[in-house]
Parts: sequence; structure tokens; C-alpha cells
Amino acid sequence: MLVRAQAGDVSAWALIYEDQYMSIFRQLRYLTGDATVAEELAQETFAQAMACHRRFDPDRSPGGWLHGIALNVVRKYWRKQRNGAKAHERLELVNRVVAPGTHGDPDHGHMRRERSRALHAVLDDLPARWREAFVLRELQGMSTAEAADRLGITAENLAVRVNRARVRIREELARRGWLSRYDGGGP
Repeated sequence: MLVRAQAGDVSAWALIYEDQYMSIFRQLRYLTGDATVAEELAQETFAQAMACHRRFDPDRSPGGWLHGIALNVVRKYWRKQRNGAKAHERLELVNRVVAPGTHGDPDHGHMRRERSRALHAVLDDLPARWREAFVLRELQGMSTAEAADRLGITAENLAVRVNRARVRIREELARRGWLSRYDGGGP
């Protein structure tokens, strides 16, 4: 299918888009925390894929190639956001990792937003390679092999990055008062 797309077959690009869009969108949604931004970045991902289709490595899967482009697109977005005046909120779903099961509490909404902001800030401070590995493996639930393929690294390297991200997240959440330093739970 990609060979046909590389030759300029628009119907082949449509099939690739249909096959890969939701996976790309979910990855970007997790990484940005904003469905609207994720939609825009997914469209940008496919536009860039079409523009640079000649650079596709046939040894990689089309999905892995597209997810690599999506990671580059979101990295560019993050750089732009960091240079802007306002940081964006993302990864609302991660709140479950920090404090699950508090839905009966009247302050739940406020605390959930605060925990989400704290976790978001910690994720923002992680090196991009750790954040990406953590999001793919822990939040999106990809297998180690699949996440490693998406990032173009070995499974061992992915495991190291995820572990380092977990340790840093726990340390930072404890430092900020969201976890006890002796709490073995958390991300």
C-alpha cells in the first residue's frame, strides 16, 4: 500500500490514513492532553508524511514511520509552547495514576485539576525521550516491543527510559507534596 502511495496514488494514502489515523490521534492526545490540538497535529503528521514520502525506510512499518513523524510534530509543538507565554494542559487521564477513586469527595474536581497540573508540570520537566517512552508504555499501554519500535530504539533502552521517568516522577511528586517520599505507589 505504501509503495502505491509513494507513487502518488491518492486512494492508497486514503487507506493509510484510515488505517493509522486513530492510533496517531490517540498518541498525540496522550502527549498533548487536548483533543483539538491532537487533531491538528495528526493532520500535520499526515501532511508531512505525504511531503516526505520518499524518505520512507521500507524496513520500518508504515505505522512506526508515521508515529515517528508524529513524535517530531509534537516535539515541535512543545518547543513552540515552551517559548510561548502560556503552558498548555495535557494528560488529564494521568490523574488516575496519581489518585484514583476519589469521586465521592466534593472537592474532587478541584483536587483532580490540581493533581493533573502537578503531574503535567512534572512530565513537562522530564527529558523528552523519557516522557515519550513513559507515555507510550505506561499511559497508552503499548507493549515494550511496540513502544520501542515507535521510538526507533531497543526494548532495553525503552525499559531504561521508562524506569528513569517513573523514578523522576515519584521524586518530583513527593518533593511537591503529592506523594509521601516513602510511598511505593504512584506512576
